[in-house]
Amino acid sequence: MPTSLVWLSSSDPRFPLQLAQYLGVKAPSRIASIGNLGILNSKPIALICSVKCPGNIILRTYDLAQRLRNKGVPVIGGFHSPMERECLRILLRGSQPVIICPARALKAMRISSEHKAALEEGRLLYLSPFSEKVRRATVDAAQFRNRFVAALAEHIVVPYAAPGSKTFELCRILISWKKPVSTLASEANGALLKLGTQPLEGSVDEFAPKP
Repeated sequence: MPTSLVWLSSSDPRFPLQLAQYLGVKAPSRIASIGNLGILNSKPIALICSVKCPGNIILRTYDLAQRLRNKGVPVIGGFHSPMERECLRILLRGSQPVIICPARALKAMRISSEHKAALEEGRLLYLSPFSEKVRRATVDAAQFRNRFVAALAEHIVVPYAAPGSKTFELCRILISWKKPVSTLASEANGALLKLGTQPLEGSVDEFAPKP
């Protein structure tokens, strides 16, 4: 599987149309990719989580990641927060497609040996809406990246979003988009559930690829 950088312009038939639908005038005119572009058609769910999580949420999120892996659910995310990174580690032990969206340009980005193996197997795709000038992640870039991730996802799963956090405000935006957003049913997520997110039940069968 090719691991070189490929740019997709908005005129390319492989370019995701949902970016313009949800991001409007802020939609990128081109995106950078490394890996299997066929994964764009896998209808991934997004996994987005606040930086700090209550202990019981951490354990349940580990379990969620394992269930997504075992069901072969395609997942997209920035995988930047500590909880997201742990989920990525679990997911890469499976065989399902994964899309990683860094909050920076892909050019000159270091790719770990574990990720290289997944790229060569054709089950990993890197995507970035940023130009070569964005060489490091910033708060603004991370916020836009999360909207980019959510625009590409069929469903967004937010294990935890701290009230008042940027992740919480992102959920407010996603609900206004009428995107399906789920969270773990917990007292800690009370404000998030009141916002309009749906409680995630034990099964992840609804996300599993259809035969």
